[in-house]
Amino acid sequence: MTALHVRCLVRERDVDLELDVAAGETVAVLGPNGAGKSTLLAVLAGLLRPDRVDGASVVLGGRPLDGVPPHARGVALLAQEALLFPHLSALENVAFAPRARGVRRRPARETARRHLAAVGVADLARRRPAQLSGGQAQRVAIARALAAEPELLLLDEPMAALDVDVTPALRQTLRTVLADRTALIVTHDVLDALVLADRVVVIERGRIVEQGPTQQVLTAPRSAFAARLAGLDLVPGSWDGEALRTPTGLTIAGLTDPPADGDLRTGDAAAALFRPSAVSVFLEPPGGSPRNHVRVVVTDLEPLGDRIRVRAREDHPDGVRLAADVTPAAVTELALTPGVPVTFAVKATEVRIYPTTTTEAADSGTIKRPVPHETPARDR
Repeated sequence: MTALHVRCLVRERDVDLELDVAAGETVAVLGPNGAGKSTLLAVLAGLLRPDRVDGASVVLGGRPLDGVPPHARGVALLAQEALLFPHLSALENVAFAPRARGVRRRPARETARRHLAAVGVADLARRRPAQLSGGQAQRVAIARALAAEPELLLLDEPMAALDVDVTPALRQTLRTVLADRTALIVTHDVLDALVLADRVVVIERGRIVEQGPTQQVLTAPRSAFAARLAGLDLVPGSWDGEALRTPTGLTIAGLTDPPADGDLRTGDAAAALFRPSAVSVFLEPPGGSPRNHVRVVVTDLEPLGDRIRVRAREDHPDGVRLAADVTPAAVTELALTPGVPVTFAVKATEVRIYPTTTTEAADSGTIKRPVPHETPARDR
């Protein structure tokens, strides 16, 4: 059953998207900065009035919310910062939510104690926010949001401001409290989506470019942003009959995944997808076995476990961004630093080429079909 329907049209911000959320479903909203994620949450919370559309912009539990003030919508918003009242104890902060609904003081406090216990900070009830750590304060904020008994819970990167050693425990707490609740969580952390969300929605430039079950989207991405988030390289272009060709003139050979109505046809929009672990890095184009060669300039080096992720951009003003995973020894041997020109090479057998819906979709990196399990790349 659909619990939430939203048509978010804000022309001033170039945001136009439509989304349904089922009762008890947690949806992770992903996208680059400025994509429209915060605009969506503001419209749902009643903090931003959308442009007029046919029918209600927001319908929650069958109830149109257009014109309903934030406090009467049945929506709770949990932001990056806990935003607790500094003069109130943790208990009174949480009790504020039911008190604001007209609940008397004693039952409101009982409700607050129950929710503080649910998030594991019952022993901190008497402390004020200044006496709490960041993780503890965020747990109290979660308890306060839950104490409001919202029909819809919105979470705007609730762990972004916390230390990395705090987030795993809080993530597990959220996993427990979000069970069977209707919720949207905006996050840039792929682990948040994997642990907390039933479904993922990807927003780019104010539009939904991809959505689906969490596991499918993050292991078989259909958008450039989701591919980057999942740690995959994606190259959009068109099929020339033998390989993928990009607007910059780059040619990528690979194994094709034909659409249901037959093979890829010349001129069809398509995209190539491969793993950074399948990419080798050379100072000059190598010989030997057939490979795809892309001349790139290193932009960043990122530690990744026992590997280094080398991020680079095609040596062209409109070139694609790619990544390769190499050993620390390779970084030293090749003297890789930002600004160094190198060649990325990947075998055609490691590349999958998929059709996209239109040329415009290819330009934005939106793929129509899911990616099957790929053959693991050899260690490099």
